Amino acid sequence: MLYQAYEFQRQLAAPIRMWASALEQVYSSPYNPWTETWFGKSVAAGAEIMTRLTQNYGKPAFGLKTTQVGDETVAVNEEILLRKPFCQLLHFHRDTTRRDPKVLVVAPMSGHYATLLRGTVEALLPDHDVHITDWIDAREVPLSQGNFDLDDYIDYVAEFCRYLGPDVHVIAVCQPSVPVMGAAALMAEAKEPRQPKSITLMGGPIDTRVSPTVPNDLAMRNSMMWFRQNVISTVPLNYPGALRRVYPGFLQLTSFISMNLDRHVNAHMRQFEHLVKGDDEPAGAHRTFYDEYLAVMDLSAEFYLQTIEVVFKEHLLPRGEWVSRGRKIDPSFIETALMTVEGELDDISGVGQTKAAHALTPNIPGARHVHWEQPRVGHYGIFNGRKWREQIMPRVRSFIRENDAR
Repeated sequence: MLYQAYEFQRQLAAPIRMWASALEQVYSSPYNPWTETWFGKSVAAGAEIMTRLTQNYGKPAFGLKTTQVGDETVAVNEEILLRKPFCQLLHFHRDTTRRDPKVLVVAPMSGHYATLLRGTVEALLPDHDVHITDWIDAREVPLSQGNFDLDDYIDYVAEFCRYLGPDVHVIAVCQPSVPVMGAAALMAEAKEPRQPKSITLMGGPIDTRVSPTVPNDLAMRNSMMWFRQNVISTVPLNYPGALRRVYPGFLQLTSFISMNLDRHVNAHMRQFEHLVKGDDEPAGAHRTFYDEYLAVMDLSAEFYLQTIEVVFKEHLLPRGEWVSRGRKIDPSFIETALMTVEGELDDISGVGQTKAAHALTPNIPGARHVHWEQPRVGHYGIFNGRKWREQIMPRVRSFIRENDAR
């Protein structure tokens, strides 16, 4: 009944949103004598914030139309190379003949769409041939398409690597660090010719026993029965994925916001001030961020629950006890170059959790182990923002180019 209650609440908010939208238009109209007054601007600002807080946010577009390749501005077109029930392999085709390293960005399936990595892709595009896993909202996938769990995630990653060929470099952002290591280990053990040339893990929960954070503590504090009973719900009948069991995106969003509630409240208070003062640039940046942040997707229940159990409760990967479809996952078979990236202030994946991957891969030559901890950066700043563009991405680029030449 959780999802149904949410839908009912959403319907109740519709009249409030319509009223606020109308109020915003009235007090933004050039024909209204109150528009340019402090009162009029305050009403319009408050109405806009209320409208945005009560509206539904669909999947955003990447919107990356051009990039800079050398001294030339070139067009970028999105191409869907492979379609799977729960994911499509998206390619950002650059209109250039220059050959750059081929990169597969594995986006997290953790409540937000792959477009959360727009800044990641944008920074990589000038020097890389970029592909990304574009995950599909589970509530949009009919039951006839079957289930999706952590084992399927591993298989998807391996299939995409095989499709892209032996010269692909994989970048896993956050949660997919674990299934990417799983796929790489299985491919290495099988001596597959199309293994990744390098792997970069960014802020991933390889070993959550190290520097546990609030999400890690939540997983350890509650039983699997608690998760099944309290956070899993059924998709309502008005969606293509009707009756599918899911972990709703709105629950994940609620948990994210509650972890930094003061920060979000202050951000909206500052937005109110920007709107009243007519500060268009910071107001626009706020809208852009929250358009993305408030757009969430549902995760299949079997994937969510298996991830909680394998990664956050049992720690099967670092303990060497992870078995996927009868195949034991042994990272010691991995010989490809490995880079890990962490943020000093990360409150999602604590410092040391991603770095733990190096201890699990003793057969990688020492010179091909690279670790970087970015000072004064939280989880989001590892893969988005100025420090990602200016300090982290250049190191990732150098790591990829060095191993592309091997």
